Amino acid sequence: MVTGPGEEVRNGPGLRFNLSEAAGSVGDFGTILPIVLGVALVCNVNLSYVFLFFALWYVISGLYYRLPIPVEPLKAVGAIAIAEGLTAGEIAASGLIMGVLFLALGLIGGMRHLSDRIPTSVVRGVQAGLALLLLKTSFGFVAADPLFAGISVAVVILFFLAALRWKVNDLSALLVLGIGVGAGVLSAGLPSLSAISLPALVLPNPADFFFAAWYLVPPQIPLTLTNAILATALLTRDLFRTEVDPDRLSRTIGVMNLVSVPFGGFPMCHGAGGLAAQYRFGARTGGSNIIAGAIFLGFALFFASPESLALIPIGVFGGLLIFAAVELGKHSMKTDSIFVTVVIAALSVLMNITVGFVIGLMLAWALERYGRARAAKKGS
Repeated sequence: MVTGPGEEVRNGPGLRFNLSEAAGSVGDFGTILPIVLGVALVCNVNLSYVFLFFALWYVISGLYYRLPIPVEPLKAVGAIAIAEGLTAGEIAASGLIMGVLFLALGLIGGMRHLSDRIPTSVVRGVQAGLALLLLKTSFGFVAADPLFAGISVAVVILFFLAALRWKVNDLSALLVLGIGVGAGVLSAGLPSLSAISLPALVLPNPADFFFAAWYLVPPQIPLTLTNAILATALLTRDLFRTEVDPDRLSRTIGVMNLVSVPFGGFPMCHGAGGLAAQYRFGARTGGSNIIAGAIFLGFALFFASPESLALIPIGVFGGLLIFAAVELGKHSMKTDSIFVTVVIAALSVLMNITVGFVIGLMLAWALERYGRARAAKKGS
């Protein structure tokens, strides 16, 4: 069902808890875990709290949307944090600013206003660019661990071929993750259970807010606006014939950050790439999110240190990312201007998504104005 202006779909399908939902629940882990691990290795953050809040919001998102709407770390903030070794206060400040901004935009209907003015070809271009970036990242993981990457790809392909011949559930992602965890436990033993204490309050100082507002928030805003909100809303229509109001996504992003970040959570958003990945491996309802939340709770209890979680071979993530990228790229081709979409995708890879988005937006508007001028000239 497609809603009209100002309308929302309040309830998706009923929650299901089966093998397909379980397989889809780990589809986005190849995107989430490398960013979270990288941040935990170089920044002063508590990995248990990060996973605890991912667990909480995956469950809430599943119950609220009744669809496999993913919860992901803010990618631009994560990339800069890993590159620069940011402090917990700087990371928290970025999340608080993003939380206030997107909660406000969602409350005043700002996303619906923007979605009506940003051409579909631009949103599809961001999807295509993200698909290429996921593919690029996956190749790095594959090169670092070709053995487990090859095993992962082979498992996914075997399930795909089996589904063509017989009616079988695609449990490839679940099996691949199980192989990775099993290999890690065999090589280093079972991690010990860690008690989670009450989160400590993280209070950024004025310098943290200034740094975040100048260096972290500007590159993150276009990515959150397009991929986390507009592209996610568009993809729910592609996959489920259900439109989730972009303002609703904006509000949950705002609340997630304002509630979690002050207590040690990493800044979070939704994401079209994660939605495509979870759908690709079997997720169809919010039940997959609740299962993912239970898994993240297990990570918080058993994998409190990045060294423990690093037991999972990196090639596993590489294999999963390849197929997530293909799923997202497939839907990005449903565009009304292949030229604009391809330009944005190319610029996203060669430069970054922000540059691709801005240039693509100007190009789409210019082509639209040119088309209107030609039509007016013919009619006169």
